[in-house]
Amino acid sequence: MGRFIQRLPAASRTHYLGRGKLAELLPLRDSTGYNVVIFDDELSPLQQRNLEEALQVKVIDRVALILDIFSRRARTREGQLQVELAQHQYLFPRLAGQWSHLERLGGGIGTRGPGETQLETDKRLIQRRIKRLEAQIEDIRKHRHLYWQQRRKTGIPIVALVGYTNAGKSTLMNTLTRAGVFVEDKLFSTLDPTTRRLNLPDGKGVLLSDTVGFIRKLPPTIVSAFKATLEELFEASILLHIVDITSHNASEQCQVVEGILADLGLENKPRITVLNKIDLLLGEDQSWDENTALDYLSRQCEPADEGTVLVSAVERWGLRKLLERISHTLSKTAQLV
Repeated sequence: MGRFIQRLPAASRTHYLGRGKLAELLPLRDSTGYNVVIFDDELSPLQQRNLEEALQVKVIDRVALILDIFSRRARTREGQLQVELAQHQYLFPRLAGQWSHLERLGGGIGTRGPGETQLETDKRLIQRRIKRLEAQIEDIRKHRHLYWQQRRKTGIPIVALVGYTNAGKSTLMNTLTRAGVFVEDKLFSTLDPTTRRLNLPDGKGVLLSDTVGFIRKLPPTIVSAFKATLEELFEASILLHIVDITSHNASEQCQVVEGILADLGLENKPRITVLNKIDLLLGEDQSWDENTALDYLSRQCEPADEGTVLVSAVERWGLRKLLERISHTLSKTAQLV
């Protein structure tokens, strides 16, 4: 229905928006008929409550929107548990506003109103549920560590796919291993980690692992809830950083991924940058074979270093070179058995 941008030195502590911008937004409800406002940032419980009172519509912040998308995408038991944990952690500090209408019905001096009683009950229930979810996720984490210990004994290295959401990680995973990972042109179409064996040109094998995609301003609540899943990256010998070369924000998205990896302490992990979707750069009216396309795009894109590979997961272009680069990198780190 519309989009608003406001430039301020700092967000308003009470309403996030300044009073003038809020006054502009309010009358648009009648002219456009909007019934929800989404903020591309994390709102405090106070800001969210005040905005809903001022605008008289549902207010959703960036975290709530991402969590809602996550809840639709999670398919495995672990993914569902992690999303539910993040949702409860997000909801807990916002409970007070849910019962403000009941608090006004409180009784005489020294008594507690029904709103306060309900609030305390809900807090206890959510705290209990959070602890139960954390315990269940910890059990899964322990099971994964036992699996990793068995996996280490085999000496098979792990190659993990990382990248901005919708960069094509799952498509590349399917193309290389026929993993059958769900693929859709949407944000976070894959949340659940998938691992498959992949044979390299030198005859040696690796385990290829697909993980959740990153996004700018990834909320700490989500990073915390998905910590067990992201631990797969720590076990990897190499990270394949998949980049959607057709995105107008490819450079910014690369920086977001690198920043999150640095926050996780993985900035020094060996990696290969994979520029994906190169077939989309060539236009629909021309016929290209793999060698001609790669030669042309190598001159156009000027890959930053020898650790960068051009591929098209859909057309299967550049995959041989990618596998050879993985073999070479693993040989350099002396981690192939």
